[in-house]
Amino acid sequence: MRMPNFPSFSGRTASAGVAPAPFRVEQAAGARPHYRIVLGFATDPRAFILQKQPSPDPKDKRLAISVPAPDRPFEESASAILWDRGICTPVQHEYGPGKLLVELKGVKLRGLWTFIRTGGKEWLLIKETADSHVRRGGSFADDSVVSGFTLEELGAAAGRADEVCEELQRAGAPRVPVRAAEAQPMLAEYRPRAFSDPAWVFELKYDGFRAIAAREGGRGCLHYRRGSESSLSYPDLCASLRALPYRHAVMDGEIVVLDERGRPNFQRLQKRALLTAPRDLSRAAVELPATLFLFDLLGFDDFDARPLPLEMRKRLLRRLLPAGGTGPLRFVEHIEERGEEMFRSVRELGLEGVVAKRRDSPYRAGRQRDWIKLRADRTAEFAAVGFTPAEGSRTGFGALHLAYREEDGFVYAGRAGSGFAEAELDSLRKELERDRVPRPVCKGPLPAGRRHVWVKPRRVVEVRYKEITEDGLLRAPVFLRFRDDRSPEDCVRPDDPSGRDLAEPPPVVSGRKVVASNLEKLFWPDDGFTKGDLLAYYRDIAPWILPYLRDRPVVLTRFPDGIAGKSFFQKDAPGHVPDWIRTHRMRTLGGWHGYGSKEAAAEPRDIDHFVCDDVESLLYVVNLGTIPLHIYAARAGTDRADWCIIDLDPKEAPFEWVVRLARATHELCDEIGLPNFCKTSGQKGLHVLVPLGGQFTEEQARDLGVLLAHAIERRHPDISTTVRAPLSARRGKVYLDALQNGPGKTIAAPFSARPVPGATVSMPLKWTEVNGKLDPKNYTLKTAPARLKRLGKDPMAEVLELSPDLEAALEALSERLR
Repeated sequence: MRMPNFPSFSGRTASAGVAPAPFRVEQAAGARPHYRIVLGFATDPRAFILQKQPSPDPKDKRLAISVPAPDRPFEESASAILWDRGICTPVQHEYGPGKLLVELKGVKLRGLWTFIRTGGKEWLLIKETADSHVRRGGSFADDSVVSGFTLEELGAAAGRADEVCEELQRAGAPRVPVRAAEAQPMLAEYRPRAFSDPAWVFELKYDGFRAIAAREGGRGCLHYRRGSESSLSYPDLCASLRALPYRHAVMDGEIVVLDERGRPNFQRLQKRALLTAPRDLSRAAVELPATLFLFDLLGFDDFDARPLPLEMRKRLLRRLLPAGGTGPLRFVEHIEERGEEMFRSVRELGLEGVVAKRRDSPYRAGRQRDWIKLRADRTAEFAAVGFTPAEGSRTGFGALHLAYREEDGFVYAGRAGSGFAEAELDSLRKELERDRVPRPVCKGPLPAGRRHVWVKPRRVVEVRYKEITEDGLLRAPVFLRFRDDRSPEDCVRPDDPSGRDLAEPPPVVSGRKVVASNLEKLFWPDDGFTKGDLLAYYRDIAPWILPYLRDRPVVLTRFPDGIAGKSFFQKDAPGHVPDWIRTHRMRTLGGWHGYGSKEAAAEPRDIDHFVCDDVESLLYVVNLGTIPLHIYAARAGTDRADWCIIDLDPKEAPFEWVVRLARATHELCDEIGLPNFCKTSGQKGLHVLVPLGGQFTEEQARDLGVLLAHAIERRHPDISTTVRAPLSARRGKVYLDALQNGPGKTIAAPFSARPVPGATVSMPLKWTEVNGKLDPKNYTLKTAPARLKRLGKDPMAEVLELSPDLEAALEALSERLR
């Protein structure tokens, strides 16, 4: 046997040059049931047939017959399933040509395995003893790693589907197919206390991302709670849904990443959700596999199951899903009546919480009293070891640094920035300042940067939090109270119910890591959108918004507590940002920029602005609490404008006037040979942008805008004005704002979210859409991604590309102003 050169693995010596390869194990039924192992090496692919499944016990030797490697991708069917898959790395270890040692990283097969040739095409497959994946006398489940079904279950699938359809028809379910993209999830109300009631059932609350999951149109798909499709982030789960042996099924569930103990791990899920590259997603399917826990059936075949009672919907769902409960698609079991008992167990285990549901409740969109969520947050006491300065309009301090005591000193545990009464902040800061020290008194994962004040550990605080992350920090800590009856020396590390080794560093997915925070915090309280929804929106539309952000300084407006809380502008990029975040220094024209006092910021100064050239940089600034992104017309390092804008600002004027004036601007620009594009502002107005191709300076762009505005005002003096202030001088007309052009001026970026009720976004439009039916409120975090998918192309992309004949246009415009 010819042995290729392979890279080192597991500390063994090997030659460089060949990357690890995929492997798979197929299980086939029929007259001669068997398993086929396929090792997909690029230079020397191999395949072996086994009559029995591989054994994790080194005492068991499996006969493996060498066969030609298949040259086609594998597709599951009723007669063959994908029994395992993963990554295979051969290890060179002083073996002769008749032996091959490989390390497998699969769903089932893991660790070191040896193929030993005994003669001809016959080999033996043996589990090596030199790793932790040995299981004496053990075996593996005979289910698919894609669908979770066994071959026997797949064979009975047609009969199960017919039985479910018959039961839905007898129960009077409407004969209307449910579409996943249109289904609105049912949401639970919050209740602080657990309860028991025979009319209710109680489920485990999973720490994951809510998703409507479906097998429809021959494909599997996932939609987040707000409606945007999340299929690209979880191709492995979509493959599992596609493998369901049914024509059409729509379900409700939670996407979760489990740790080694089978417990939901939100930190790992965050890492998984931020991956976008196909290669990273393929690796994550093995190293960070996602599991979809399904708890409700919304539709099946041509029936709408939502009007039926919860108990019946769950009973039917259980029959449609794999029985093993260990695959990627799992049914969520429940406990009847004993809610208080279940809640106590959940708290003891350190899990997320409990969801209580009325047994007879139909599935209704929106927040309903028939579903109740009970959170099982943990509390502990920590020493206060420092604080961050206040930002924006907040007084006192921004957040309190926390630590716990170990034998050799204090260990940093994170910071709590919410839960404080406003009146306490100033007095507490003065008290902490008296104990100020030049450097931190604790070790551990300390925050980077210089904007931290460290103090002696004298005061103890009680904090509520969700969990301790893998790097030893508190997740979502909230200040509860001071504990002056406790000593800082008493603040030991909280018990970790999950049993993780908190000293172990987290795995690094890539060099550019964005660790999202406070994903469940409500940013639009009336609409139910969270910070996690905002991050997911910007990740989904990154290919659309990044062309406007690249190589262009941005100004942030941060809302740390959502649109109902306080906000502040930020131009400065602080010194502690990761080194892979690009910044650009430019001279401002004076004014306040988010840090320090307004009085001290009156003079022009050089400011390092963020520049979002890639999706990681975009998610970084959004994770700071940024909702809208404002951009300059000129790129970094130049004063040449890419566009001129007319901002149609109605204030109290009717929106129909705004539409008329946008059409008038369109007609005027067409007359004088200027390409033009329209977008909603995301609030009440419309923006008309004229591409300049960098031919004008920002000042010249402002002059062009003023001329265009005056020309439009001449044609429509009854509904428009160029008078900026006072507001009363506008006399209820639409303001033609050309002064959004010029040095230091910014606009809301196309596709930018806006901090207003409704969670609207600034949406580029086709000119055919700018008519009496236009309603800017239709473009929201929820609806925008689906619209962009339908459009397939940005209607105003050419504003960044076109370079019109400005000299001819100005001459034509001058004639109309004479």
